[in-house]
Amino acid sequence: IISIVAIPLSLIVSIIILKLLGLTINTMSLGGMAIAIGSLVDDAVIDVENVFKRLRENALKSIEVRKNTLVVVYDASKEIRSSIFKATLIIIVAFIPLFFLSGMEGRMLRPLGISFIVSLFASLMVAVSLTPVLCSFMLTNDKMLLNQAQGSWLERWLNRYYRFALEKVMNIKKTVLGLSIVFFIITGFLMFGLGRSFLPEFNEGTLTVSAVSLPGISLNESNKIGNRIENILLSILEISITSRRTGRAELDEHAQGVNAAEIDAPFVLTERNKEEFMKEVRGKLSAVTEANITIGQPIGHRIDHMLSGTRANVAIKLFGTDLSKMFALANQIERNIEGIEGLVDISVEQQIEIPQVQIKAKRNMLAKYGISIGQFTEFIDVAIAGEKVSQVFEDNKSFDLVLRFNDENRGKIENIRNVLIDTNIKPTQQTTKSSILKIPLHYVADIVSTTGPNTINRENVQRKIVVSANVAGRDLKSVVNQIKENVDDNVQFPENYRIQYGGQFESEAKASRILFFTSLMSLLIIFLLLYQEFKNIKFAGIVFLNLPLALIGGVLSIWFTSGIISIPSIIGFITLFGIATRNGILLVSRYQVLQSQGVALYETVIKGSLDRLNPILMTALTTALALIPLAITGDLPGNEIQSPMAKVILGGLLSSTLLNIFIVPVVFYVSNVKKEE
Repeated sequence: IISIVAIPLSLIVSIIILKLLGLTINTMSLGGMAIAIGSLVDDAVIDVENVFKRLRENALKSIEVRKNTLVVVYDASKEIRSSIFKATLIIIVAFIPLFFLSGMEGRMLRPLGISFIVSLFASLMVAVSLTPVLCSFMLTNDKMLLNQAQGSWLERWLNRYYRFALEKVMNIKKTVLGLSIVFFIITGFLMFGLGRSFLPEFNEGTLTVSAVSLPGISLNESNKIGNRIENILLSILEISITSRRTGRAELDEHAQGVNAAEIDAPFVLTERNKEEFMKEVRGKLSAVTEANITIGQPIGHRIDHMLSGTRANVAIKLFGTDLSKMFALANQIERNIEGIEGLVDISVEQQIEIPQVQIKAKRNMLAKYGISIGQFTEFIDVAIAGEKVSQVFEDNKSFDLVLRFNDENRGKIENIRNVLIDTNIKPTQQTTKSSILKIPLHYVADIVSTTGPNTINRENVQRKIVVSANVAGRDLKSVVNQIKENVDDNVQFPENYRIQYGGQFESEAKASRILFFTSLMSLLIIFLLLYQEFKNIKFAGIVFLNLPLALIGGVLSIWFTSGIISIPSIIGFITLFGIATRNGILLVSRYQVLQSQGVALYETVIKGSLDRLNPILMTALTTALALIPLAITGDLPGNEIQSPMAKVILGGLLSSTLLNIFIVPVVFYVSNVKKEE
């Protein structure tokens, strides 16, 4: 009961602290608390277990030497206070790399990290303040202590079999250490064979189908294509409703022509999985050859758009100068990658030559009539594109009032040539003092009919065309590597033409580099904290052994589930390294105390391990029980980020706990046996 009380109290304190920090409670901050829930009770469990053990030992003593129960509670709490504090601090330090992430992934994951750290800090406050007080009230009954003096039947059973197993392991130390090294090496090979991805696919329950036909198509024809796509979607069992938007207004932030349509289609999976459902969707929509079709989800589409400007997982950006040559190269790239397994929705950005009116200023004539280039540009911009000057309200709706030339004066080149523009020269025949000379536009500008691209997309001033694609059924990294191989082997780029790979792959590589280097910094800080705790490099190194032990389980959990390392998985490893050191600290700190009391090395290892078996197993069990729901519900909306983290932590916690209670005692004995001799 005392330990369980720590969970709601810690969460309440966490919410209060988050509120004081001006942070909101959202999916990510709740996810941080959910991942931390198992750890919230750990400090209290360790404290309660040690207090209860010391109270039972005190109860077995004669009345003459028995200590006051409050003194026992105080001493027992003080005994493991430093270990609890350092272990919690190490977990917090391990989480620091998350805050170095930049871009969209940093903004998304930062609330999770803050709530996780705040929750751990709150649990530490509860453990060092309230837990000892509750122990002094609820665990000091002499009758209960005498009844529990030898521990529960489960505790006795665990101690008996653990002692037997540990003594057997101590007799084959070299074999055990050798097998551990082999396991770690195998895990390393498995890790390099895992796929890589940026973020797990979100389970939004809605498809977003983007259909882009050739520019210049009429609204009527575009509407026919959109209706055909909607009818295909509605013919699929899981889809019962669709909505479509064709084109966007010229003054919209993301203006699009009528050749672009976006269809949203909510779906409910009942009789089959998502992979089979998506296979049917893509198969049926492949019959629509009049448009480039990309299939995604609302949030996923927007994430892709933020990362690369393209609503697809992979963006191959082709930079050059000549549009027709770039378009030919883009089509060549498309032909060379369309056979890659797992690559779907491949499309080349639609750019074509369309009729245009080119207005080029005659600077000398502008100067003659006293017109600045800024005035000239503003006049053209307002006359042709229009300018919002006010709003009109009608029937509870507001409409922008846009000032521009009428369609007749904007639609014919002769009318544009003869449009009158104000000068800064007064007329020779003065009529009024405010009269201004007006002249035809062709006096100060060359106006010709020509052709040009329907849109000009640039990045860092350079013109670009994008070949985009989605990935399905494979990891992102392996697909991109195969794309690079195919393009490098089969596509020759002229001088001043180049490609750049963007999208989720680029963001994943950048985030992984940041996490790798900042994790090295965190590991160094963790080692320094361990050294400060034990004042012994050897002891700190022994505790550090928990990291490779934890890595084994974390990698295996990915191998047997998704097979893909994503940014949440990497954060799971980082968190795991912090949590795993807790067990090592508990063991080694106990060994250190026993050695300072003059206990023999072998007995130190056996007795110290038995003393810490209960808290190690209890903290591991409570953390695991809290993580299991997150780990097995990754398909539910909202759990996509937390589930990979939970799987890694759960697997690593299992391996580090089981191996820790055998490997650390062996290593401690081997590293100190010569000193004792």
